[in-house]
Amino acid sequence: MDATAELLAERSVLDLSVVDIARRADASPATFYHYFENVEEVVLALADRAIEEMPAVLQLIQGVWRGQEGLARARAVVDAFLEHWDAHHPVLQLRNVLADRGDRRFMRVRRDALGPVLDALAGRIEEARAEGRVSESVHPWAAAAGMGSLLERLAAHQSELAVRGVSRDDLRETCARILYQTVTGRSAP
Repeated sequence: MDATAELLAERSVLDLSVVDIARRADASPATFYHYFENVEEVVLALADRAIEEMPAVLQLIQGVWRGQEGLARARAVVDAFLEHWDAHHPVLQLRNVLADRGDRRFMRVRRDALGPVLDALAGRIEEARAEGRVSESVHPWAAAAGMGSLLERLAAHQSELAVRGVSRDDLRETCARILYQTVTGRSAP
């Protein structure tokens, strides 16, 4: 799995073969096939392994979302997403492409990774809605899904934004302020 992750950082999955992975792992293709049926299955296992980092994001969502403390929390959530994508970019990108194409295995892994985060965000938005800070016309889960999509998409395409003059700090601050406003119903301080 580590050999596959290293190779994916260097080249496209379309240019990756079992032989390449076996060579990098200093093993034989037969050894590879003992554990996996094909390259996609290794990527699926890597995507599954990346889920282990998501509880840290869940912890960040809990707590105070008011004032400067809430904005700091929003920044921490955005940082966690950006760092998660930095660490697993090729695997997460392929996970999303295959999930979008309808591959149920990759849909499950994406759902397992993002579902708890979206549920936590939806819970926070529902609390703000119950307090009258978020409009009743805003569905908490739809808003949370929108935020999850925004964070994932922007984290996945940081390099494309850099071409437009968007620094990582710009991306982080902008996303944090959008997240803060979505969760609290208030403009960021």
